[in-house]
Amino acid sequence: MKLIKSTKIALLAAAVALPTGFSAVEAMAEEVTIKLWSRADRSGPMRAGNIVGAAQTLNNMLAAAGSDIKVTVEVHENNAKGFDADALDVMKAFAADKGPDIYVAAHEWIGAFVEAGYAMNMEQHIAANPDFYSDMIPVLWESVTYKGQRYGIPQDSEIRMFFYNKEMLRKIGKSEDFIEGLPAAVEEGQFTLYDLADLAAEVVEKGAAKYGFVHRPNVGPDFQMLMASFGIELSDPASGKLKMDEAKLANFFTWLKYAVDKGALPENMTSWSWDSVHQAFRGRESFMKFHGIWNVPHQLKIMNLTEETYFNELGWLHSPAEKQGGRPANLSHPIIYVVSEESEHKELAAMLVALASQHVPNTKHAVSSGHTPIKFGQAAMPEFVEDGWALRAGARLLPYATFMPNHAKIGPYNAIVYKGIQGVETGRISPEDGAAFVVEELQAELGDDVIIVGGS
Repeated sequence: MKLIKSTKIALLAAAVALPTGFSAVEAMAEEVTIKLWSRADRSGPMRAGNIVGAAQTLNNMLAAAGSDIKVTVEVHENNAKGFDADALDVMKAFAADKGPDIYVAAHEWIGAFVEAGYAMNMEQHIAANPDFYSDMIPVLWESVTYKGQRYGIPQDSEIRMFFYNKEMLRKIGKSEDFIEGLPAAVEEGQFTLYDLADLAAEVVEKGAAKYGFVHRPNVGPDFQMLMASFGIELSDPASGKLKMDEAKLANFFTWLKYAVDKGALPENMTSWSWDSVHQAFRGRESFMKFHGIWNVPHQLKIMNLTEETYFNELGWLHSPAEKQGGRPANLSHPIIYVVSEESEHKELAAMLVALASQHVPNTKHAVSSGHTPIKFGQAAMPEFVEDGWALRAGARLLPYATFMPNHAKIGPYNAIVYKGIQGVETGRISPEDGAAFVVEELQAELGDDVIIVGGS
């Protein structure tokens, strides 16, 4: 009995000495292998690399605490073409009892992983380790939240917004106060989407641009920031289901028709190629374009701009509100770390994620891959100051970020909405009929996964 008692005391002491969240049971182990699943992505190799690097830091912490445990990370790199395909492969691995301890995913899949029982609730871990997470940019937590609980950690972020050409505004006689004041006017709710369409049409009418604004020519999430400007909520927080408001969608489609009729938006926009879209803005034919911050390196090269001259010619705007006094929006699409609920070493896996998400490793990933930071303090780090000037500027837009719903069927949802966009822009269908068509298609294809409100 004395031996058993002394062993329990030793284990308890070891557990207390370990980092927050570790258990005495884990302290008994000598070597633990954490399996990591990450899509092979040349644009973001440090998503996996930072977890591997975190293992050395964690082992140093464990050694300092007097523990014999040693953590190694075994990496599985999946060759899926995209994050949707990768997520489905992760699901298959879990179904075959071969799931990882940690995996990298696009944030919108978190709901599906939670419902399947493959995602650890991170609330207790986050609360127990405030030093690791207190500097997180708060809005990013929305990207990992499902039914009010956080089930992942944001790994990076981005911004999708409107780019506008200041030189074109100068050519039509706009003052510097007006030109440089547009971002503030948008944030204050004084410059609306209708004002944007009017301004874009004016630039075309006065001969400074061939096109007012251009957008992506295929299905994608970019349109969701415009929908947010019209107050369209794409999901229901309580149920986790997708959502559509038919009346507000009709308002969005009415604005699209207004933009086409005014000459601000080409009516055949949805039939363009990506090369044509990019060339229109980079070739200084289009006054505006809405897309992502990763366009900046191409703009610098093709438009012959530098850090010193970039913001003299180009500016960035949130998607303005529909009406005066409304709130603007932009879109971010974080990639996230998820710890498996089925992992035998959840606490260790969560600590690896925490360490990999700290300022130094995350900054190396962000600056090298063109992503905005996940923490406020990163913007002051040397890498961001020296090489990440555009990313630091983008970080200032994050408080207005919106996110795709954390639902596995957001892809089909986006595809149906895009059909409505095509129909309205080409004039084949009225805004009201377009909204009714989208709602009918959503109900037919998604059934109980979507909630419809605001119908006629």
